[in-house]
Amino acid sequence: MTTTLSRPPAVKKAEPKGSPAGVRAIKRVLPSGLQLIILTLLVLFPVGFVILAAFTDTSPGPGSLGEASFTITNFKVLFTSSALTAMLNSALVGLGSSIVALVIGSGMAFLAARTNVPGRKLIYFFGIAPLFLPALVGALAWAQLGSPASGYINVVARAVGVPDLINIYSFGGLIFVLGLYYAPYTFLMVHSALSLMNPDLEDAASLHGAPLSKMLRVITFPLVMPAIVGSGILVFALTVENFPVAQVIGVPGQIDTLPTLIYRLMNASPSRQNAAAAIAVVLTALLMIVVFIQQRTVAKKQYTTVSGKGVRARRIPLRTWRWPAAIAAWAYFLLAVVLPIAALLITALQTSPYLGQLNELFEPGALSFYSMGQTLQDAEFWHVLRNSVIVGLGTAIIGTALCFALSYTRYRTHAWGRKALEYIAMLPLAIPAIVLGLGLLWTWLTLPIPVYGTLIVLVIACIAVFIPQGYRGVSSSIVQLDKDLEDSAIMLGARRHKAISFVTVPLLRVGLSSTFLLLLMLGMRELTAVLFLFTSDTRLLSIAIFDAYDNGSFQQAAELSLLYIVVIGVLAVLARRLGAKDVA
Repeated sequence: MTTTLSRPPAVKKAEPKGSPAGVRAIKRVLPSGLQLIILTLLVLFPVGFVILAAFTDTSPGPGSLGEASFTITNFKVLFTSSALTAMLNSALVGLGSSIVALVIGSGMAFLAARTNVPGRKLIYFFGIAPLFLPALVGALAWAQLGSPASGYINVVARAVGVPDLINIYSFGGLIFVLGLYYAPYTFLMVHSALSLMNPDLEDAASLHGAPLSKMLRVITFPLVMPAIVGSGILVFALTVENFPVAQVIGVPGQIDTLPTLIYRLMNASPSRQNAAAAIAVVLTALLMIVVFIQQRTVAKKQYTTVSGKGVRARRIPLRTWRWPAAIAAWAYFLLAVVLPIAALLITALQTSPYLGQLNELFEPGALSFYSMGQTLQDAEFWHVLRNSVIVGLGTAIIGTALCFALSYTRYRTHAWGRKALEYIAMLPLAIPAIVLGLGLLWTWLTLPIPVYGTLIVLVIACIAVFIPQGYRGVSSSIVQLDKDLEDSAIMLGARRHKAISFVTVPLLRVGLSSTFLLLLMLGMRELTAVLFLFTSDTRLLSIAIFDAYDNGSFQQAAELSLLYIVVIGVLAVLARRLGAKDVA
């Protein structure tokens, strides 16, 4: 006797009163409609206000919209010598730092993914370690290391009879620092491509007698070229829009870039907000083109040989180059992490703000923890730390929930406009943070919602800037989860919200937790987007560091930076522990 198992019939739920077609239409439009309103407030309104300010003679604000008149005279600023110089500087800095980041990141990725270099797993850590050192902190540290007058490297050089070795306040210094701290972006993209590569073509080349150098030149590197080019274009866009490093390293060397020019126009007396908006529109348009090219380039990565069968990338023997390659990787870690932290520590412990000779550091009383102790006892420090934690947690909690809602709508429903939601959520990738911050300032000054001057507007700014990262993190997890698991709960009588709460969310725990920690870390280290939005009561730790530097208090900036690194380090450890659970 044969028993046939059949799926039990689905429980038919009673439709609400009214037209079934009308109810279905509301269900399709309502979730995506609410999300579209949120994204409009986060992204589209700020961009719209920047465009409005660029083409009117009055800055957006309460009661000013009705008095605004259309004009294109704001764009005259683009033809001034300062703007033209800033454009040229931005292009040169972006190109130079992209080359530096490509050389470092691609080289480190090749060593970690495909060679027999000693300490290969440690080199992977070296490749990503600078991500946990905010660019602002790295720039401040290199200002202490490479200052022509009292930089520690030059002080040591003079002690051994060598003239000044480095002037960090130069084109070369700015390019070096940006390339140093954006190399991890190239490292991650190229390492992934090299690790997934099918070794069959390389094996075939070796079998037919091709020497190692020719195999790398003809087979290996061309196959990862889309990742290399895509990461280079991405680094170019990120370095062109970077404000903290350009302000700390470039401005003292009289090297203006477009973000620093926008900042200076906004802080001029009187403020030239409309001219700043005109430059912001041009910068945004250029970066949108660059990001579009980058996305198209990365999409071409599909012609690499990644097959469905399990593969193991072959290890390339470096022979006599094993130890020189390892030393080069250690040198990068030394320049990007060890030396900057050491410079910040010495600066924080110095009892004198000036250092003329190396032996001054070894005199009795030259170094002291007294000032650091005073900072830890300062109520203002705990106030800005509390603000940073609140903003970080708010960004992480609300941002993760919003990103989950957007990803669920996009990949689990047939809601109206779900693809448009994805495009808008990814739009901030092409909008410089300083431009988005400028637009958010005008948005929340104009809208009749009393959030300006509170921590809420800072949370909004951080969510707006980092929503692409959060959306990608959640989406990558949700597309790997079979929707039949949730549908089975619905079939057995559970309502949709319960199925999501008790089935989908628990299964996405690791992905959602990783996104939460990422947004928490990014929210606590953000400076550029909140630069125009904070008040004396809503200062963050990043703002306090920047203010200390701007006021000439390098010691206080170094003390706060070290504490900043400790906080970021704790978050990194949490992320690492979560990653270990994921592997298990």
